[in-house]
Amino acid sequence: MSSAGFDRAELDTMLVGLRPKLHRYAARMAGSAIEGEDIVQETVVKALAAHDGGARVERPEQWLFRIAHNAAQDHLRRRQRERSRMSETDMTTIEDLSASAEARLAAAASLRSFMQLTPAQRSAVVLTDVLGLSLSETCEVTGATLAATKAALHRGRAELKALAGRTDEVAMPRLDPEEERRLRHYVDLFNARDFDGVRRLIAEDIELEVVNRTRLRGKKEASTYFGNYDRVGDWELSLGFVDNQPAILIRNPQADDAVRGFVLIDWRGEEVARIRDFRYAPYCVVEADICLLTD
Repeated sequence: MSSAGFDRAELDTMLVGLRPKLHRYAARMAGSAIEGEDIVQETVVKALAAHDGGARVERPEQWLFRIAHNAAQDHLRRRQRERSRMSETDMTTIEDLSASAEARLAAAASLRSFMQLTPAQRSAVVLTDVLGLSLSETCEVTGATLAATKAALHRGRAELKALAGRTDEVAMPRLDPEEERRLRHYVDLFNARDFDGVRRLIAEDIELEVVNRTRLRGKKEASTYFGNYDRVGDWELSLGFVDNQPAILIRNPQADDAVRGFVLIDWRGEEVARIRDFRYAPYCVVEADICLLTD
């Protein structure tokens, strides 16, 4: 046993089991399922490094959420999207008279709605109403006082309730014509199972990540990825958007064409420089704002 109180194998198992919950928190903090996965990966790296460094941990789950919380805060600061403007107010007398209703509202809220809250409100609502932590556990994760946590929770709930009553139309994102041309060519080759044609598109130094599974580098390693797709028939690719980003949607023709994953492509001119495949990260699909590109 390490000084952390649990060994590396136990930590690995815990990270696998908690990954969907960690992602649910991170995605709502970032307002994006894709960026949420980046935060989760950063959390995993930091947790393993801290464990190997002999960190002492009394409550591992709260410890992991604390790391995820700090990683999300760092991510938001780097992105410079917004800053918390909430000042601490003594609201220790606030009574929670409708916790179950608030929890249902928060669980159903979109990532776009959560981005209307301040980071402090977002943390309090997600940890308490979505993930089911107690107020004291939420304080432990965020490092905020009970008064500040209650204030953030109260205001965040009120804002989500107000947002739920709005019917604002969200404009369909538009795809750049050149981006669409490149993606359609990639999708057409893939759907035709012309993987030799796909390989001709990818760069020699391609970086390929099968999220939650493996990372591959270079054409030789990437060939195993295409071979895996060639051996199964439970997929068909379509163009779409994930969190307003151009994406390739992985649909399952054997299950009512349900979206089971998505792929993000980075281009270098006409070459594919990077592929991120979320087929094996179903928790990302659950959290993502996905729409199919209509012709």
